[in-house]
Amino acid sequence: MLRAAANLSLLYPDRPLADRFAAAADDGFRAVELLFPYEVAPAELAAALRHHRLRQVLVNTPQGPRGERGFAGVPGAEARAAFRDGVTRALRLCDATGCRAVHTMAGDPPPGATYGACVDVLLSNLTWAATRAEAAGVTLTLEALNHLDMPGYLYSRPEQTLAVVRTLGHPAVRVQFDLFHAAREGLDLVAELAAALPYTHHVQIAGAPDRHEPDLAWPGLTAAIELLADSPYGGWVGFEYRPAGDTSAGLDWCRPLAGLLER
Repeated sequence: MLRAAANLSLLYPDRPLADRFAAAADDGFRAVELLFPYEVAPAELAAALRHHRLRQVLVNTPQGPRGERGFAGVPGAEARAAFRDGVTRALRLCDATGCRAVHTMAGDPPPGATYGACVDVLLSNLTWAATRAEAAGVTLTLEALNHLDMPGYLYSRPEQTLAVVRTLGHPAVRVQFDLFHAAREGLDLVAELAAALPYTHHVQIAGAPDRHEPDLAWPGLTAAIELLADSPYGGWVGFEYRPAGDTSAGLDWCRPLAGLLER
């Protein structure tokens, strides 16, 4: 049985973050994701999780001061320093909250930087970070972000993150597979997920193209969920979407998956 995690950065948008924990627990979730909760003290997050008996299962590395989408694959000494600071902050948050996965954001290559050069930087940075993450019991994840909604990001297809994970060969660095981003790329969801599954630590879902509740009629989506449920994957499925209306009412989208996915 797959287990669902509520992304509290997107779900329950009509409530302040402090109230979203209670809402998720009331809706039956046992785990949550948070994208960039760095303006909240880690101890405060930990207290909210304990109070509502929730687990935090994912956090992103911080954005940069100008909204930069990470620094892991960005060349230059300044970017390297920002990357290391971000990983340190994320691991500190994990230590306080018990979170065991960090989406390690690669960033946008600067003008003139080749993809190969950025991947070399990424591998070097991940080598540094993986040792620290492993010591903390944390897994670093790499997620492809589609080129339509996230233009300019280092990688947009799961095969690119999979190649990095295979090349690095470190157990603390794995794939984060987002069915929404794969759908937006026009990919075969079943084939892409099947290839990535042996290296996948976390999965997320949203409906394409608008990132609302998932539409199970989308080509391959239900089959991909069935593949995931039948596999040895033991991680979480993050509900990382923007509700089209009331979050709680919108959860009816997953009723047909009652035998495969639980909150």
